Amino acid sequence: MVQHRAGHRQPPDSSAGIAQVCTRGTCNVSQSARLAEGGVWIDRTQPCRFTFDGRPYTGFSGDTLASALLANGVRVVARSFKYHRPRGITGLGAEEPCALVTLGRADLAEPNARATTTLLEDGLQARSQNCWPSLKHDLGSLVQLAAPAIHAGFYYKTFMWPRWAWPWYEKGLRRMAGLGPAPQSPDADYYDKRYAVTDVLVVGAGPAGLAAALIAGRAGARIVIADENPVFAASVAGAPNRIGDSTAEQWAASVIGELASLPRVTRLTRTTAIGAYDHNFLVLNERLPRTERAPRERLWKLRARQVIIATGATERPIVFARNDLPGVMTASAARGYLRRFGVLCGRHVVVFLNNESGYATAHELAAVGADSVCVVDCRSVSESAALAAKAGIRVLLDATVSGGIGSNGLRAVEVRTDKDGRTQRLACDLLCVSGGWNPNTHLVSQNRGRLRWVEEIAAFVPDASTSEFISAGACNGRFALGDCIEDGMNAGALAARSVGLPPPAFTAPGAKGEPVGNLRPLWIVLGKGHRFVDLQNDVTAADIAMAADEGYRSVEHLKRYTTLGMGTDQGKLGNVNGLALLADAIGIAIPAIGTTTFHPPYTPVTVGAIAALETGEQANPKRRTAAHACHIRDGAVFIDAGQWERP
Repeated sequence: MVQHRAGHRQPPDSSAGIAQVCTRGTCNVSQSARLAEGGVWIDRTQPCRFTFDGRPYTGFSGDTLASALLANGVRVVARSFKYHRPRGITGLGAEEPCALVTLGRADLAEPNARATTTLLEDGLQARSQNCWPSLKHDLGSLVQLAAPAIHAGFYYKTFMWPRWAWPWYEKGLRRMAGLGPAPQSPDADYYDKRYAVTDVLVVGAGPAGLAAALIAGRAGARIVIADENPVFAASVAGAPNRIGDSTAEQWAASVIGELASLPRVTRLTRTTAIGAYDHNFLVLNERLPRTERAPRERLWKLRARQVIIATGATERPIVFARNDLPGVMTASAARGYLRRFGVLCGRHVVVFLNNESGYATAHELAAVGADSVCVVDCRSVSESAALAAKAGIRVLLDATVSGGIGSNGLRAVEVRTDKDGRTQRLACDLLCVSGGWNPNTHLVSQNRGRLRWVEEIAAFVPDASTSEFISAGACNGRFALGDCIEDGMNAGALAARSVGLPPPAFTAPGAKGEPVGNLRPLWIVLGKGHRFVDLQNDVTAADIAMAADEGYRSVEHLKRYTTLGMGTDQGKLGNVNGLALLADAIGIAIPAIGTTTFHPPYTPVTVGAIAALETGEQANPKRRTAAHACHIRDGAVFIDAGQWERP
């Protein structure tokens, strides 16, 4: 656990401190700060200088661009796609919908890079996009004045007449759309491509993935284990959990060490499985550190006899008014920035939740010295509420956050009590939201596996009877730490048997993790103002309701009409909420709605990685006959006949 920072005020012993803050109605937005201790991913002895929108900042080796910006107090990092609303950092990894930036110089820029997955490097140049003349003063934000007229599908209805004017409409719409411009100069980096075959591919190196690889590796299988993070076991980094007689970090380190000693195990970090195809053929994108004479990215085309999917789960938000303000993020993201990077994302914290897991965030933020922490729990009974109260954390049961307050950043929230309908204003500069967990089932769906709805967790999980893959851990709907490890070990044994190897005897270690479960499904809270379901494409709850009124019943039609889940994040945060709202609008159950079809890639991949070395003349090589030199000597004029040069 991250220790309390010396010299900082201890958490309050009662709710009095928070009440004093709340009675003021608003609070000055305090800059996020790097704590003096903590941050298991960063190396404080190696500072990194970087710029954002031309302004210099400093971070540490191991930071992401997002964590470094938060540590320097930068809250607004982007503008939204359609309304040009100010947006901050919402997530921790690939699920981040808002923090898209352009990296590098104008002539060699990489647009639409996700700040949460961009590792900080000394000299990194980053700038905001989709804003003019600046991020702070964006004239495009004036489009919000016309927001009632530019709802979902407005372009189908508004720009149909006169027909000859469409090219002018298109030019204006493209200029307003929120993606960065493509670079104009040739890419100076080069890319690599590799083909491989293995017995078992394990996608994800969390507790479940490590446990699966360990059992299959002990059986003697050839294994490739890949994870999108720069280190394995990222989910337990800095966590106070215990596995067996050791901490979760110690257990993970021992498993990683044993895997390293096995000669038939290949470990890939910073590697994302972006596509799953027929016959266990997968494509992985490996992002390599920038060094001289080394490829920038490597595309793996890999065929495995058996695939284990251990991709974990993504915490989903809850929809409420003005839920897009900078300072609103998922509870797991706030906890991750604290554990991994030693960044306290806010001083006055409200945690809004509908399940047990959000309480861990409240406890950890209070332990490192947040000035006030208040939990808003929509449930009437909670196992963790009493423990939180003993720790000096104020808890409001039967309550919901109905709206955020602020302009360029969160300053307070409106909280409504369900029993009597009373509202109160809580001052805060950080709102952590925990609305449950969505298993990351994209690869299973890409491989034509079906999903089934599990009422207890209010989420879709892989249907084992229709999938060629073995799912394990949180992506299989098993969120408790001990269950993840047990599920992973069983998956590893099953994979070993499927390739003809007897698995070793094993016993899953007991584990003590963060509380999970006891979920009360809550998708949306009534309130005044925009209630965003898809934060990247500015899709609101009103857009979904209008689509239902206009007769859109299929989730695929809803997706295309409203652009729900069609951004570069592929709806990782908002899709399930959108499905629930559509189901409610047309009066059917969520399982009957189904899900959209997930398509590759899972995360964006550069065109350079796809092309690899097949560029320029190598993309379409010339073929010449044995007599070519003679033809040149005789002055022949050549024509292209396919790839052949013929005289």
